[in-house]
Amino acid sequence: MKNVINLDEVKLEDFAKGDKFASRGARIGPLLGARQLGYSYDIVPPGKRACPFHSHRSQEEMFFILSGTGTLRYGGETRTIRAGDIICCPVGGAETAHQIVNDSAEELRYLSISTMTDPEICEYPDSGKIIAYDGKWRHSTEAAAGNVDYWKGEV
Repeated sequence: MKNVINLDEVKLEDFAKGDKFASRGARIGPLLGARQLGYSYDIVPPGKRACPFHSHRSQEEMFFILSGTGTLRYGGETRTIRAGDIICCPVGGAETAHQIVNDSAEELRYLSISTMTDPEICEYPDSGKIIAYDGKWRHSTEAAAGNVDYWKGEV
């Protein structure tokens, strides 16, 4: 059946960026035939994180911790997470920004499930970036650039 897979059979891809970010994972939604939900499987090595601290304006995310422990950054708070925890990250701004950090000595494994609402806008409080995308295009800018008047440059 196309709509059933086992994580032991999924081909994982390695990812690394700088000193802080690394993971092995797979986008499993397409393998399952998913159309409106995104599914990913991530394995984060000790001392790393898979993605920057960010919030979503269109897509809601849920994480299910399969094994290991780590720290969830959520808004202005942190919390220890462990196998069996289910994490909800609803749409919002800085108050729903989130990041999973593996600050343990063992691998941290989790499933990510998200709505695939387009277009999407993500904000990154640590770096001050804003990214907008819809699957066909992607635009990144710095929030510090300030607001631009709607009519600027129009004739």
